[in-house]
Amino acid sequence: MTMSRSRIYPMLPFDQIQERVVEMGAQIAADYEGKDLVVIGLLNGVFQFFADLTRNTDLDFDITFMQVASYGGGTESTGEVKILHDLDRSIRGRHALIVEDIVDTGLTLNKVRKLLLDREPASLKVCTLLDKPSRRRVQVPVDYVGFTIEDHFVVGYGLDLDGKYRNLPYVGIYNPA
Repeated sequence: MTMSRSRIYPMLPFDQIQERVVEMGAQIAADYEGKDLVVIGLLNGVFQFFADLTRNTDLDFDITFMQVASYGGGTESTGEVKILHDLDRSIRGRHALIVEDIVDTGLTLNKVRKLLLDREPASLKVCTLLDKPSRRRVQVPVDYVGFTIEDHFVVGYGLDLDGKYRNLPYVGIYNPA
């Protein structure tokens, strides 16, 4: 498959993303002041947002990752969610914050939330860079939202199409035509 950046139309420029990330980091720091917080990044797409968000959250917290997959290389979720890498530490009795790149159908996040809630955290909240509520198949609570977007397939700033475009410094709409 040949891919071309000419098929990507910028939607959220880097500066706008960074401004929102700083605001979100400040809100998270205020909300979790004095609490034992574990911040959980859902790989792979979250890596750029996660790095920027955690650098802009003025708080001491623990960082860990899970790797989950539900797309299988296409532009539509397969509906099947696979846990490829689980947490490497306990969250029991601790405040946990899941950081996601995009909440689309809700299937992935729903599965991850159920798995983590079974581990008895003191609290469990969700932070996402992008929220696409028009695509929800399962309603899931999202506590911190960077941007609410329309139903477009987006790439860049960690988001990909079959592993490509993650390195773009902005979020863009992918148009296959």
